[in-house]
Amino acid sequence: MFRISFALFFFIFFAACNSEESKPDVSGIKVEIQLKRFEERFFGVDTNNIAAGLQGTRQEFPEFYPVFTQEFIGEDESNIKAFIQYHRFLYDSLKKKYTDFNWMKKELDDNLRYVKHYYPAYKIPSFFTYIGPFNSPGIAVLQNSIGIGLHQYGGKNFSVYSTPEIVEMYPYYISRRFDKEYMLPNIMKGVISGIYAEQSGGKPLIEQMIEKGKELVLLDKFLPGAPDSVKTGFTTDQLKWTEANEGNIWVQLIETEDIYSIDPAVIQRYIGPAPFTQGFQQEDSPGNLGQWIGWKIVQKFADKNPDLSLDQIVKTPAKVIYNEAKYKPR
Repeated sequence: MFRISFALFFFIFFAACNSEESKPDVSGIKVEIQLKRFEERFFGVDTNNIAAGLQGTRQEFPEFYPVFTQEFIGEDESNIKAFIQYHRFLYDSLKKKYTDFNWMKKELDDNLRYVKHYYPAYKIPSFFTYIGPFNSPGIAVLQNSIGIGLHQYGGKNFSVYSTPEIVEMYPYYISRRFDKEYMLPNIMKGVISGIYAEQSGGKPLIEQMIEKGKELVLLDKFLPGAPDSVKTGFTTDQLKWTEANEGNIWVQLIETEDIYSIDPAVIQRYIGPAPFTQGFQQEDSPGNLGQWIGWKIVQKFADKNPDLSLDQIVKTPAKVIYNEAKYKPR
């Protein structure tokens, strides 16, 4: 019994060491994180004197303020006043949940070092939190800043998400990801969108799958150690099913679909949020299965080309990646 335990200890120890060795040393990279709270300034406005009250908010958030007032809620004072009054309960609830964001600044500090390791010229944006209407984005990517829409991070059991209006907008398979653990991966997806503009438009299914898969390959590097479930959005059971059936999924895909199809209906079947992927088991398969397969294809290509940098890999045309990867999972 002692020998088994002793051996197991060393197995775990060396596995942990190998895991750490796979990460680049970023301890010497310095980043400066700025994170402000737009919602505190905005909801602190005196609704009896909106124009004067918003002047400071406009000055502190010059990039986001016009987007918020013009595109999200409407810049008319009556619209602003109505939004503040109607969403006050939401602000009060989320303020209790997120009393401070020091933990997020620490997370961003840790993980943006990896971004700077692979992309030294990347300019770190400033970050801010906000509360918008529910149809506004959970992550708002602007030219010099990234906003975190707290209205989409209330927690999967947040009562508001179960109201008929919100369920219609965000079914449970989407709102279950409106949780704290998805915040950092989603922010990093926003970072990625500023680094690499995917080339999906008008491309065949297989190339769009690979383009989407590149995002997950970048997340692998920028969020080392993060669970695949939060990177993909799959549940743990869906991820287990997908990994166990990788070969069968690929065989069924190439036998039942034209992977070079540009039919939007075919592409939508495999790419984008959905409760499951049509043609596969509803109770087991996740939606967005195409992105996961694309991820595996890009990983296969990267394994065959160890001399290529991360930037060279993601900039390789999807068609070249597919042809050279020779992806044939069992």
